[in-house]
Amino acid sequence: MQPNLAERLQAIHQRIDEAAKANGRQSSEIELVVVTKNHGFELALELLELGESKFGENRDQEASAKAAQVAQGLSAGQHPPTWHFVGQLQSNKVKSMLGYSSVLHSLDRLSLLKELEKQLLKTPESTLDVFIELNLTDDPNRGGIEPKNLIEFAQQVLTVSQIRLLGVMGVAGLGLEPAADFATILKASEQLGTISESSKYISAGMSGDFETAIGFGATHLRIGTAITGNR
Repeated sequence: MQPNLAERLQAIHQRIDEAAKANGRQSSEIELVVVTKNHGFELALELLELGESKFGENRDQEASAKAAQVAQGLSAGQHPPTWHFVGQLQSNKVKSMLGYSSVLHSLDRLSLLKELEKQLLKTPESTLDVFIELNLTDDPNRGGIEPKNLIEFAQQVLTVSQIRLLGVMGVAGLGLEPAADFATILKASEQLGTISESSKYISAGMSGDFETAIGFGATHLRIGTAITGNR
């Protein structure tokens, strides 16, 4: 008999607790973002009932509709979730994304930063939390900022008053030992800390490697399939 959603979620929380303890950390330092992409809004509502409140999406068209459906499906007095945008964001989707998401994990280029600033200025009371996405490959055409360019780019991000720079985000390469990439992410995080002490968070770790990521300081885990199951 396959485990149900509640059982899968409980198992992941237990593994997070164990990995944190094994690395001399507190599990309270680690935030779980359940990636709900490719699933209907009903799953998000069920996760809310189970105590989760942070959900990740990677496509604006799906995410904007889902966020609206979840908002309509909330029970009386139930708090809405926090939506995290975790995929590559097209500049022409920024206005839509800002309508439901308060955290962006994938700030990966100057043109996107400029569009974010432009749209945020339209609502001066609005703010956005962001992670700078790192390009951990040798391909300069891949999305993300190369670690050697991180400080220069971060300095530009820090000039935008409506953006709060949380830290760095990275995805370990497929089919590779993730520790090397997580070490690179940790080093980049430490470098970022030299110009912004508050930008100390690390978004790293997915269903297959989050325990390793915890060992390298990950504070925000983006876990989907291990909790939600396959679509």
